[in-house]
Amino acid sequence: MLSRLTRPQAVAVCALPVVGLLATAVFAPLPFSVAQPGMTANVLGENRGTPVITVSGAPARTTSGQLRMTTIAATGPDARVSLGDVLGNWFRTDRAVMPRDSVYPSGNSVKEIEKHNAEQMRQSQDAATQAALKYLRLSADKVKVKLKLADVGGPSAGLLFTLGIIDKLDGDGSGGDLTGGHTVAGTGTIDADGKVGAVGGVALKTQAARRDGATVFLVPKAECSDAKAELPKGLRLVPVTTLTGAVGSLAALEKGKGSVPSC
Repeated sequence: MLSRLTRPQAVAVCALPVVGLLATAVFAPLPFSVAQPGMTANVLGENRGTPVITVSGAPARTTSGQLRMTTIAATGPDARVSLGDVLGNWFRTDRAVMPRDSVYPSGNSVKEIEKHNAEQMRQSQDAATQAALKYLRLSADKVKVKLKLADVGGPSAGLLFTLGIIDKLDGDGSGGDLTGGHTVAGTGTIDADGKVGAVGGVALKTQAARRDGATVFLVPKAECSDAKAELPKGLRLVPVTTLTGAVGSLAALEKGKGSVPSC
């Protein structure tokens, strides 16, 4: 025999599935990654006690100033990101919620992703060396460059590697430092012909750069608007599309002569 529920009892019974669904939504893993400003490294110096750039077959300069490559730190490809994590970080200026597939290759295991990122870094280093030697008109048969940066993957340090090699070998071309003795940071891929490509995450990278003392940030021109979104005070954006343009802008900043593009 069935008994009739009172209205409050009926509401309570109907609410139970809704509460259950909400609880499941809050704690269920979602296909997102949460990123924040990551580490930066001076490519003209050492990383974990080892020089980032080592040159043989040609005299290397003693440099001043810094060229800092920048990174973002994201939750791992196998990390559980819940609705609570997404909502808690959505409105923070020092966090970014991004589709996991835009951070990591879809469907790959952690080991496969690590291998993929390491291969991208190796290719980036090869392209950086080729671009720098081509810019300086030096032969790869006589000049050898070794690049080493621990625990960093992907291609986004290419531009900074290239500038670092140029500064080590030739500086600004007239006896001075490419940096002008200042702390310059940036991001961007590079190909062997010196073309600079976009990378993503620049709004977080500018924050990492300013945190670590940079006053100038080289950014792929296509990402100017993203870089300006949360631009820290005291950091100047310089858009670049080519290696030649990047070197020219740094030289103009150093000498205070010539025009320097801005976003």
